[in-house]
Amino acid sequence: MKLSYVLPLAALSTAFVLPDERVISQIAIEAHKSAGSAFDRLTSKDQVVENFEHSVEKLADIYDKVAKSSKHALDTAIDYAAATGSDISKKVQQTGFDASSWIDSTTNIGSHGHHDPPNQTVYELIATSKYTTKLAAAISEYPDLVTLLNGTLANYTVFAPVDSAFEKIPEDAPKPSKEFLKKALLYHVSPEFYPAQKVLVTHTVPTALTVDTVGIGPQRLSTNIGLKGLTVNFYSRIIAINIVSQLFLSLAISSTDQQKFGTNGVIHGLDSLLVPPPNAAEIITFLPGQFSTLELGLTKTGLLAAINDTASHYGGTLFAPSNFAFQKLPAKITGFLFSSYGTKYLKALLQYHVVANQTLYSDAYYAADSVDENSIPKGIFHIDLPTLLEGKSLAVDVARYGRLIEIKVNAFARVDIEDGIAADGVIQVVSDVLIPPKRIDRMEKHCQHEELTVEELKDRLEPFIDDVEL
Repeated sequence: MKLSYVLPLAALSTAFVLPDERVISQIAIEAHKSAGSAFDRLTSKDQVVENFEHSVEKLADIYDKVAKSSKHALDTAIDYAAATGSDISKKVQQTGFDASSWIDSTTNIGSHGHHDPPNQTVYELIATSKYTTKLAAAISEYPDLVTLLNGTLANYTVFAPVDSAFEKIPEDAPKPSKEFLKKALLYHVSPEFYPAQKVLVTHTVPTALTVDTVGIGPQRLSTNIGLKGLTVNFYSRIIAINIVSQLFLSLAISSTDQQKFGTNGVIHGLDSLLVPPPNAAEIITFLPGQFSTLELGLTKTGLLAAINDTASHYGGTLFAPSNFAFQKLPAKITGFLFSSYGTKYLKALLQYHVVANQTLYSDAYYAADSVDENSIPKGIFHIDLPTLLEGKSLAVDVARYGRLIEIKVNAFARVDIEDGIAADGVIQVVSDVLIPPKRIDRMEKHCQHEELTVEELKDRLEPFIDDVEL
């Protein structure tokens, strides 16, 4: 196991099993008693909007004072967070969860007023802050990154780990290569503008890191709201938000130079480093508390190695049943699948959970040959994803209203944990083992697991057994 993955995966494992974290942020395995839809827990629209606007007004006042003062914007924000705790950010995060259906994600709460702002780029803010000296030193090793973050070709978002985040690296950890370090730094940068409100209504964020294994789209981050507050990739907490870098851009208009407000990005401070994720197969093996049954099945059938072979696919989506999902199966079916007689059936069943070359995040979709990050609109979205089980697809429905997202597979299995970001795609944790439907009068019929017998399971998988190699 690579040491660079240990800290984030340990934190991720904790996020998977904390019951309170599950209820608030929807990042845990389905409870024994099925929870209701997220939409059922909404307060009234007027109340939500009022609460959110009240919190935003407080934040706006804070950042107005910061911008008007001569103090360093990033330092002041972090000082404020340390001095007051997280009361303001908690209010925004708590109301943001409910209000996400109605928030305009393009709103920028960091740009109130037209007072004299600090005339610094995002790199200059990082380089001159007393809290990000280690990050600044790392970026300075790569002149092209300095040029990028000083440029005005885009409005960048930088998730900036403070100096204390670097202290979490074990003293005996090997020094990373320059290539890995650059990838890690690019993973902290998005080429798109994500102020606080947009982060609150977004599940995944594209980064400046591109990797062949995820397909033609950029590697992404996930954002989550839970007991830790607003986090990135489940484990890194955002401790300062909306540090907007503003520049004066000189424009020649009718031979008269005029000043125009401009910006080249926004910074959010983090308490932990972000590490580019491992492959999906590695994540499954790193979390036996949730996926030991799935790992056993993938290993027994040879699929684990096949999935981990990134030369055979570009991106992909793994619909991963948890240990609890396997426990829902009748005992006779589980015993048959994991017996020597049922191995071929087990492989066919698990192939039905794997989508190659198409990566479906909760709010973005990478096809095999194209990327449309706006392809999952607000409202209801449907897509059929072809699986490794030849001729069989999964019918996926995404109900998306800002941050409130519900994903169902084949109309009955719910995605309990969304957007497990992997180097070669994404993991969507499902509440049930997915069973290929039975065709009756040209219609596909799904059944609940308790209704399924061994013979019926064999009948459904029999057409594919001759093609299965072990």
